[in-house]
Amino acid sequence: MKDKVVVITGASSGIGKALAREFARRGAKVVTGSRSGIPDPEFLELSASVLDIRMDVSKESDCRMLIEKAVERFGTIDILINNAGIAMRALFADVEVDVIRRVMDTNFWGTVYCSKYALPFLLRSGGSLVGVSSIAGYKGLPGRTGYSASKFAIQGFLEVVRIENLKKGLHVLIACPGYTTSNIRNVALSRDGTSQGETPLDEAKLMPAEEVARRIIRAIEKKKDRLVLTTQGKLTVLLNKFFPKFIDRMAYNLLAKEPDSPFK
Repeated sequence: MKDKVVVITGASSGIGKALAREFARRGAKVVTGSRSGIPDPEFLELSASVLDIRMDVSKESDCRMLIEKAVERFGTIDILINNAGIAMRALFADVEVDVIRRVMDTNFWGTVYCSKYALPFLLRSGGSLVGVSSIAGYKGLPGRTGYSASKFAIQGFLEVVRIENLKKGLHVLIACPGYTTSNIRNVALSRDGTSQGETPLDEAKLMPAEEVARRIIRAIEKKKDRLVLTTQGKLTVLLNKFFPKFIDRMAYNLLAKEPDSPFK
């Protein structure tokens, strides 16, 4: 990864921040995009080739600006990682439609916008287009209508981009972490769009973001099409192919047992 130009969205925390740090440690030229920026001096000391841009992936003009500034600074793009995302937690019957729209604008449209403007440069460099999806992109999770919908949409979108460019040297990776240590659940949107405020999961039992980052980078190096992480995640994807009704009940029971579950 030395001297590769890597653009990462949602890089201020969680998987995005871990990816930025790991790429910088390996000598890549890292361009980070996020709404809050990266106030981590230790990260900035890892590499002299870091460009941190404050932007919002739900805005097409910001995504275009991110790609333009990356190319202006480094001349090309070798890897784009669409990582920015927000979550939600509410039953569809209760949630305000605007909450789902906000999730789709960030998760799905942010991926589309950044990929659209980066594609010519990735084709020129024979680079990698990466989307950080989720197990929720394979199995609809109750209480996460907007989140699951956005992840299903991302996977369908990236599959088409891969097929359209089969003979053009473009690598497309769909990475699907399972539950990962991150603040995404803390800032997940509730039914009225306010922040959930606390995670319903025991974060200590989840896969560390740093491990997810290392595995995603390994998958990029090996030019993998898909990456599914965690034992629970792999079992969910596998069993859902053969026993979807059983997994439906398992998903229901899992959410019903969460603290402050939306199931009354």
